[in-house]
Amino acid sequence: MTRDKGQKFSEKHGPDAIVESSIKDKIREQAKENKLPCAVAFKIGAQLKKPPAEIGKTLDLMDFGIVKCQLGLFGYTPNKKIVKSELPENSELVDAIRAALVDQKLSCQAAWEIADKFKVAKLKVSNACEALNIKIKPCQLGAF
Repeated sequence: MTRDKGQKFSEKHGPDAIVESSIKDKIREQAKENKLPCAVAFKIGAQLKKPPAEIGKTLDLMDFGIVKCQLGLFGYTPNKKIVKSELPENSELVDAIRAALVDQKLSCQAAWEIADKFKVAKLKVSNACEALNIKIKPCQLGAF
């Protein structure tokens, strides 16, 4: 779930949203400067047996940011993203990306599944999407 500029992350969930204390405690242990890397968010989810969306929601409710997206789309300094336009040599990878599109977008989860299937880095899939002008959305953590 995205937020409007100037809006706090927590505001996108409404006033009745509840923070689960076990998730909150794990995030506080791992976060630095109110930011948590994407990979660490997934690790916390696996440890607590919680879906990524629940970890992302808790980060939002704590007004913590997510950094170092594993697809390279946001959270890197100084340029914010590390994804670059680069078509893969494997045309089957491109075909798999196109086959997985929903409303002309590739979900973060589908990008991960394609990377796993072809045994390539997640960034390679997002680089291909960048070259193909395909947006990756939605994020499993709810960042975009």
